Amino acid sequence: MVDKINQMYETKDTQRWQALAWTLLVAGLVIWSASTINEVGIAKRGITFALSIIKGIVNPDRELLFNMTKQSVPYLLLETMAIAFLGTLVGAVFSFPLSFLASSKVVPVPVVVITRFLVMAIRTIPAFVYGLMFIRVTGPGPFAGVMTISVTSIGMLTKLFSEAIDDMDKSILEALDAAGCNTFEKIRCGIIPQLWSSLISTIIFRFDMNLRDASILGLVGGGGIGAPLKFAMSSNRWSQVGAILVGLVVLILVVEFSSSSIRKRLTNG
Repeated sequence: MVDKINQMYETKDTQRWQALAWTLLVAGLVIWSASTINEVGIAKRGITFALSIIKGIVNPDRELLFNMTKQSVPYLLLETMAIAFLGTLVGAVFSFPLSFLASSKVVPVPVVVITRFLVMAIRTIPAFVYGLMFIRVTGPGPFAGVMTISVTSIGMLTKLFSEAIDDMDKSILEALDAAGCNTFEKIRCGIIPQLWSSLISTIIFRFDMNLRDASILGLVGGGGIGAPLKFAMSSNRWSQVGAILVGLVVLILVVEFSSSSIRKRLTNG
């Protein structure tokens, strides 16, 4: 009994020391990070610009917000959504076969290592860099945005798809092995039926993220609503900025609610 009590006290002491060590480590990282910040100041006439921005957001340009021309907010939001949708779809098409090549349950380990290294390299490069690269190749416009969204989607979707395959139930694959099925038959009859709802849920989640990325890519010429937002801000037309931001907020809220509802239904079967 005494030994058990001593062991309990030793365990508590160890936990306290571990908590103290983690606290000191986090505090040290915070202090080190803060030391890299030199000076925080407010630019000349910064308060004036801030008030102008708030006034423009509160009083958006209603003509830009509600008309149906190609320069209007509804049309630009539709273009942004189309870029995100096509980019997600193309990325999912390429990610689907790559995810099986990145799973040790389907292919040999050397193939898995090579595929995962390729996917990791794709995920390392930021979306802005891809956007600037594709704009140099294809020119500014929606096509460059679609290509950028597609490539950035491949990295995340392949990683999540392969992890879902690795976590699946092995018994079905073992039964198919015993029945003499080849790799393609195991994928078609054993893996896809198990993971279909999870894969669709992941694609919807990625589309939700890509919608935000498509809005930002317009700032570098990738099409969509980002370019008009940049031009309106650079020319201090804050009422137009307000109209664009109101449209973005409404669009993202609608997509967020819809995608969350669909993913819950897929999860619950």
